[in-house]
Amino acid sequence: MTELLPHTWPLSRAAEAVEALCTRCHLGAEGTRPPATAPQAPGEEALEKWLPAAAAWLGAEATAVPVTLGRLKEGLAASAPALLLVRVAGEARLLAVLGGASTRIAVLCPDLRVRRVAATVLVETMQEFAAGSNLENLDALLDQAGLTGRRRSRARHALLADQFGSLPFRHLWQLRPASSAGFWRSLRFAGLPGQAALMGASHASEYVLWILSWYLIGLAALQGRLDFAWLAAWGLALLTLIPLRLATTWLQGRLSIGAGGLLKRRLLDGALRLDQEEIRHQGAGQLLGRVLESDAVETLALGGGILGGLALIELVAAGIILSLGAGGPWQAFLLLAWTGVSLILGWRYLARYRGWSFDRLEMTHDLVEKMVGHRTRLAQGSLTGRHEAEDQQLARYMERSRVMDSGAAWLTAFMPRGWLVIAVASFAPAFANSHASTAGLAVALGGSLLAYRGLKRLAEGLWQIAGARVSWEMVAPLFRAASRPEPVCPPELLAADGKRAAGNNRSPLLEAQQVAFRHASRAETVLRGCSLRIMPGDRLLLEGPSGSGKSTLAALLGGIRTPSAGLLLAGGLDYASLGAAGWRSRVALAPQFHENHILTGTLAFNLLMGRRWPPTISDLAEAEALCRQLGLEELLERMPSGLLQIVGDTGWQLSHGERSRVYIARALLQGPCVVILDESFAALDPENLRRALECVEQRAAALLVIAHP
Repeated sequence: MTELLPHTWPLSRAAEAVEALCTRCHLGAEGTRPPATAPQAPGEEALEKWLPAAAAWLGAEATAVPVTLGRLKEGLAASAPALLLVRVAGEARLLAVLGGASTRIAVLCPDLRVRRVAATVLVETMQEFAAGSNLENLDALLDQAGLTGRRRSRARHALLADQFGSLPFRHLWQLRPASSAGFWRSLRFAGLPGQAALMGASHASEYVLWILSWYLIGLAALQGRLDFAWLAAWGLALLTLIPLRLATTWLQGRLSIGAGGLLKRRLLDGALRLDQEEIRHQGAGQLLGRVLESDAVETLALGGGILGGLALIELVAAGIILSLGAGGPWQAFLLLAWTGVSLILGWRYLARYRGWSFDRLEMTHDLVEKMVGHRTRLAQGSLTGRHEAEDQQLARYMERSRVMDSGAAWLTAFMPRGWLVIAVASFAPAFANSHASTAGLAVALGGSLLAYRGLKRLAEGLWQIAGARVSWEMVAPLFRAASRPEPVCPPELLAADGKRAAGNNRSPLLEAQQVAFRHASRAETVLRGCSLRIMPGDRLLLEGPSGSGKSTLAALLGGIRTPSAGLLLAGGLDYASLGAAGWRSRVALAPQFHENHILTGTLAFNLLMGRRWPPTISDLAEAEALCRQLGLEELLERMPSGLLQIVGDTGWQLSHGERSRVYIARALLQGPCVVILDESFAALDPENLRRALECVEQRAAALLVIAHP
């Protein structure tokens, strides 16, 4: 269907399309980098590498969205802004999607105008391309059925959707701000500040309408005019509260889900950017604790923040009402002072909760150490006084708990209820001396009850915020790590064919010149003056005793660690020029067994995670062929689902040797110029070792194997 042609960008203008979409949606960094350069002859595979690199070059992120052809319309509406690879008149082109619904989609055209295209036309175009030669058979079938006009069009669309709607579609990339751009920018892009303001306005309107409804019924009762008209006005006001309450609840849910999703995404990005030394010095329990505390931050911070915001709205409304009542402005000032005391008590409760949490964590860590550690000296000692340390810790913990519970009681119980006593006492003289009118006393009493409700909600919000603040101290390093700047690979370098670089026998693929490394926490140098050159076709074996720095050198060459001195070049470029993605597209490292992992997921995901996901049919076929070449054919035959079998801690368990060969296959499937294997053959028997060596020598353009003598 050629009607899409004017709305699409040719691949020769792919760089302009990415830049225009990022500029239109305010995604990229503002004027810090020149536009990205598109590959000279971009194919689908080159485009998959180039698009994320081009977005990163402009300060944004492009993430592939897995979707089927049948769900393409919904996927476009949910993923916008996005880039979609379409084929019009046999030519591959890009469609810059700005947004829209399931019927019509707003796109950014090459003339930089925004137009809308029918989603049905777009999906049919993609389905027709997927049908290929079968499209002629389909048209012949419709001719035999004698269908014409709209009936033919609907039947054709239904048949295409039935036959090709379940096919996976891999060429949809969602654009969004990069994590390093800041959390506030991500919140603004998601529209969450506007939703928060709308939720506040909805709650304020609901609150004002609720007060108005009771004002009407109270005024009618005090004036003795409680007739049908007043009751009807009161009932209508209460009925109007229903849509406002529903809107407030709906917006609160959207705000919590949206902000929680962005927070978890940022924490994940931060975890992936942590330095290896930071992770090495933390145990599995501490890392798991960070994950658990992230849930607490999401639940308590968002819940407490929303409660606190709503409470402030209610307290402001209550203060205005109190100033109009029998107590006058002095009662409103008293509410302000009481709110300040509540905030001070909330701050004191936070300090007590922090101390209690640290004692709890210290006691828990010590208990785990005693359960899993080797406490030989303690076991051989006298039974007398063996548990004195535990008793002291428990006593301190109980005292902290008592103090914390006391602070919680003052905050959540005394402050709201104490306000009622103070409020009634403040306008009691006016009631006793009959200076105030009945309406003024009713307004003062109603305002006091409204303030009690606001203070109660404020206390609950402060209680949740205190818990979130302590949990935040554990996850803050992950949050801040997401803002660490990383070198970005120029898109044209990442899109270059690594095999073509490997075929140049005149220049080294990987070179180290006088490289040195020292751990941040140590004074001595692990490596000093290390130089190495790996040429295409090289097969190198690095041997040495334990602790000699072999694995450290492998981590430096693989880009996992940064050298303290010296120069590292891959294809003549350093890490700062290539970035993480560019370096790892040229150098693949399979670390030692204890530093490599099988993630909970399919075997195909564990094999192809360094290549691309979702995979193509050719990717799966190559992964299976490589596994069989490495001697894993028996494993594949045992697995009911083959490559799609779930493996990992909760799935199919792999032996030590099977895991090692999966790690080797993972490195080879990245298609790098240089493959580094750190003790990857140690767990293999002679026959599997021979097969693995033959496979690696056949597939690796250059190879460095690290082993014990």
